[in-house]
Amino acid sequence: MPEKVLIYSRFPKAQMERFGERFELLNAAGKAPNEVFSADQLASIRALITAGGTPLRAEAMDMMPKLGAIICYGTGYDGVDLAAAAKRNIAVGHSPGANAASVADIAVTLMLAATRRLLVADDYVRAGSWAAAKPSPMMRPQAGMLGRNIGIYGMGEIGRKIAARVAAFETEVGYFSRSKHDVPYRYFPSLDALAEWCSVLMVAVRAGADTHHAVDANILRKLGKDGYVVNISRGSVIDQPALIAALTDQTIAGAGLDVYAKEPHAPDALTALPNVVLSPHIGGHTLESHVAMQNCVLANLDAFFAGKPLPYKVVLG
Repeated sequence: MPEKVLIYSRFPKAQMERFGERFELLNAAGKAPNEVFSADQLASIRALITAGGTPLRAEAMDMMPKLGAIICYGTGYDGVDLAAAAKRNIAVGHSPGANAASVADIAVTLMLAATRRLLVADDYVRAGSWAAAKPSPMMRPQAGMLGRNIGIYGMGEIGRKIAARVAAFETEVGYFSRSKHDVPYRYFPSLDALAEWCSVLMVAVRAGADTHHAVDANILRKLGKDGYVVNISRGSVIDQPALIAALTDQTIAGAGLDVYAKEPHAPDALTALPNVVLSPHIGGHTLESHVAMQNCVLANLDAFFAGKPLPYKVVLG
């Protein structure tokens, strides 16, 4: 008999196919498990798969008294109450670095689209304004990449890959993270100092209590009127109302965002702005990334059911 695994978050069916070949899946599809399954059904659940950003609190864990493993599909685990899991001896796993290359790619894409005003340029062509030689202040020459100071907030797997990519554009790269790393980039002692120095701030830090609204009105002011912010981390890292205000009054020049405070809802005040490029949290959404993340999930589940330590266990610190 295959082991039973609860699908806690809502996932596209295609992303769960490989798991269904190995395990008996009980799909809660983002609903509270006890709204979909009986107490008897939940009593036998020993492992579940969740999206790292989906809130997973103690009360949900208590619905499954035999739960021993929470496996996050992706690198993030900010939605999981780690203290509650530890108290219940529940191991938490994730997919570290599995989507790093794809997320770094979207970060660079958003940076280029924002700084070169690609969406405005696209509309300028489609609307016939270019053919009509219609003047537009938005089409004035913009600063290119050559010699730009690119600041990276967070120097984990994704931060390193972003740094390598932007360095190829003949930029100067600096970073701030909780600790200094052995990387060929300039280290700054604080986020404030990094924002003062750079003209593009790439947010690639892990979400958590210590990074909640770390990019606030003060940081945006330090970034300045020629500065851009790109966020591929979590929406919680940026104070979204402060960002909207900074974009509206041109405290900063623009932004590129793949994540938002309350997904999947981007507020009208944000979508109406011409100086922001938006994507629907697709940073890790490539074929290669999904295969890599699924490999990590399967490895974690196989190890757990075999009574072995998770190979991709969440490690704090």
